[in-house]
Amino acid sequence: MIHTHLRRIVALASGALLTVGLPLAAPAATASTATAIARTQSGAPLVVDARWGGHPTYDRIVIDIRGYVPTATVTPVRQLVHDGSGTPVPLPGRYFLEIRLTPAAAHDDAGGNVYHGPRSQRIDLPKLKGLALTGDFEGYVTFGAAFDTLPYYRAFPLHSPERFVVDVAR
Repeated sequence: MIHTHLRRIVALASGALLTVGLPLAAPAATASTATAIARTQSGAPLVVDARWGGHPTYDRIVIDIRGYVPTATVTPVRQLVHDGSGTPVPLPGRYFLEIRLTPAAAHDDAGGNVYHGPRSQRIDLPKLKGLALTGDFEGYVTFGAAFDTLPYYRAFPLHSPERFVVDVAR
């Protein structure tokens, strides 16, 4: 009987502590969210360069970023087009990947260009055949990558320095 009574007291005390502790934890999460929003509103990360390299088992695309690595998506597309105009991007290849970063910009607040990489470049690696900056508009920076064969890829951010990477298996 004493053990049952003691268990109830411990359970009630634990529940009370959890109830009191939850509101204390909420402001920390809210503060962290507010910080992320403030960073986004004060200026999106800047895309400053794009480069590539061949390795023994894969070709790599690297997008260099000043600030933090934004959300990025890599999507297979039938054709590469320039954002806004919709004009085709003249890169060789039969298969294409669209790499989109948001929020991001390749220009500063005054409209000056901060991106120093290639606008459109033919590449002669075993898999990667071309890379182009296809858009920089309203918080989105978009690249297109061209391949002769179906690309099998892995995409991920790297830090110190900040960059977004796409590895394409050979």
